[in-house]
Parts: sequence; structure tokens; C-alpha cells
Amino acid sequence: MREVQASEAKTHLPRLLDEVERGETLIITRHGRAIARLVPEGDGKRENIRRVIEEMKAARRGAGTITVEEILSARDEGRKY
Repeated sequence: MREVQASEAKTHLPRLLDEVERGETLIITRHGRAIARLVPEGDGKRENIRRVIEEMKAARRGAGTITVEEILSARDEGRKY
């Protein structure tokens, strides 16, 4: 992870975007303080989506089957008629 001054980022944005596109993460600083982070767009989202899908599949495998009566009973539990 590389730090880049805001003035350099302004001047060299196309080159910096090329670096990010190749997988580099950049921290943009102003007066020595981090103000922004440029990260490749797809990496984190894709991995997160993949993980959530696998968790959902695992939950479905462990859940077994449920009948309509059980669903209706759960829905009605605690209701006052």
C-alpha cells in the first residue's frame, strides 16, 4: 500500500488509476494525514458475495425441510385472535 500526496494524485490521476486497476491500493494524503483510499473495485465485493452465498448454502443444508403447517404455526405464534 503506497501513500500519495493529494497534489500528486491531482496531477497523475490517470497513472494512479492504472495502478489501482492492476491491484494496487493507494492512500491519498494531505499534509501528512490520510484522507482517501483508492482500492480496486471488484476484489472485495466479489469475495464478500462469494462468502455470503456459501454461508446461505450451508444454512439451507443444515435446515432440513419444513412443512406448511410449521410455517403457519411459526407465523401465528404469539398472535391474539
